[in-house]
Amino acid sequence: MAEITAANVAKLREMTGVGMMECKKALVEAQGSIEAAVDLLRKSGAASAAKKATRDAREGVVAQYIAPGGKSGVLLEVNCETDFVARNEAFRAFADEMAKKIAADPNVNLEADREAAVGKMGENIKFARNARLEVSGNGAVAAYIHTGAKVGVLVEIGCGKAETTAKDEFKQLVKDITLQIAAGFPHTVSREQVAPEIIAKEREIAANSDRLKGKPAAAMEKILAGVLDKFFQTYCLVDQGFVKRNSEVSVKEHVAQISKQLGDEVVIRKFVRFQVGEGAA
Repeated sequence: MAEITAANVAKLREMTGVGMMECKKALVEAQGSIEAAVDLLRKSGAASAAKKATRDAREGVVAQYIAPGGKSGVLLEVNCETDFVARNEAFRAFADEMAKKIAADPNVNLEADREAAVGKMGENIKFARNARLEVSGNGAVAAYIHTGAKVGVLVEIGCGKAETTAKDEFKQLVKDITLQIAAGFPHTVSREQVAPEIIAKEREIAANSDRLKGKPAAAMEKILAGVLDKFFQTYCLVDQGFVKRNSEVSVKEHVAQISKQLGDEVVIRKFVRFQVGEGAA
């Protein structure tokens, strides 16, 4: 049996993140073998993970990974039980690593990673959801994680010329659009993407409001069009006031101005916005 030294205990703790006493116990059981002790602790962590799986995981972070070249990216929400763990640098590093693994292989099995993290963090951990975007043609995929990692954004912005993506104006626009999505909380890129049933519901609510009761039928459609236009200005990204310019122009108008400067057509194609806990029951 190999000697159980303080250095080996410390090394095992560094490798696993498990407490000193548990590491020493595992080394004794493994007869001093660090590799066998790691396996024992992983098995212990798996058992611990099963016990913790029934506990609510409503806190967490949003992580991202953009592949080299900016042609694809992943957004991932990872949940835990407490904000204390969510603010832990080790937990955030774990979430970032999981996003990178999903980017490399969308079908990757992360259960062993999750169980190991449960054993290390001491809380139930869940992968709530993830999204992946890839550039179609010319353009770029970019991400933004807001301070605190409670809100994350992934966006695909296309252009006509490959060389446009290397220009500073394009890069700044992409960055600004991610910030706009984080702050403005849009649901679609444009009004053409709004589901007909959502528009119908907004019309019905407006038509039956006290403000419109008794209005002449001839005026009703014009009023409803105005109401819907205001709805689109909050619901649709390109119709929102561009935050960086104090909403003096719409996002659509700002994109058009930058497109003109670049001598190219720039289009916001898709975006994803995650906020921690959105899907929690």
